[in-house]
Amino acid sequence: MKAMNQKLPLSALMITYNEADNLAEVLPNLDRADEIVILDSYSTDATKQLALSHGEGLRFYEQKFVDFTSQRNATLEKATHDWVLFIDGDERIPEALWQEIEAIVCSEGPTHDAYYFYRKFMYCGKPIHFGGTQSDKNYRLFKKSKAHYTQERLVHETLTVQGTTGALKTKLIHYSFTDYAIYHRKMMQYGRLKAKELRLKGRNGNLFKLIFKPIYKFLYSYLIRLGLFDGYPGLVLCYLQAKSVFVTQRELFKKP
Repeated sequence: MKAMNQKLPLSALMITYNEADNLAEVLPNLDRADEIVILDSYSTDATKQLALSHGEGLRFYEQKFVDFTSQRNATLEKATHDWVLFIDGDERIPEALWQEIEAIVCSEGPTHDAYYFYRKFMYCGKPIHFGGTQSDKNYRLFKKSKAHYTQERLVHETLTVQGTTGALKTKLIHYSFTDYAIYHRKMMQYGRLKAKELRLKGRNGNLFKLIFKPIYKFLYSYLIRLGLFDGYPGLVLCYLQAKSVFVTQRELFKKP
């Protein structure tokens, strides 16, 4: 274990765009890491000013956004430690999760090369339990020397790990839905990037999929994945998931 007040040999990484509302909370939440690296997509709010005012241990870079995978790989290259922790602006690490991270990063024995984090989704301060969120997990802690993001995936990035993987017990808190307009914009962006990804694989528009894939996505999330048990928030989230699928299929009819 580390000595009192000693930083963890860990690079905390973030990609940002207009995250000023989140930085006041997320940056102090990452202060146990020896360094924080931010790659920003030329935010139009106070993201840059707030980040630069955080103090020592934070390095800020800017790069035009192309897709999420490119941004994450570019950020990864700037980390100075082998152990990296990737966090989004709307995510928070509770104390119990920090203790698990510390035990791994400071371990003198064998560890896995990458670790999944399960996430607890929050809707306006209240937890979401269903609609697919109950099994949501992502790689967040891993060795830079053993992993990279697969370039073929432009959204819902996929980490390729050369080694063994594990999962941590404590859930990462994901404040994904604090404002309908922001979450709607995020899901529509995901839909468009997914269409770009599918076009690169030679996919084109399909009327059957345009009509029925969004319907299937909604019914699957709302009924099979039990989104209905989250009440109105569950209905809204399942609707936006389905709309994102619709946007993907609609974009495939457009010329590149």
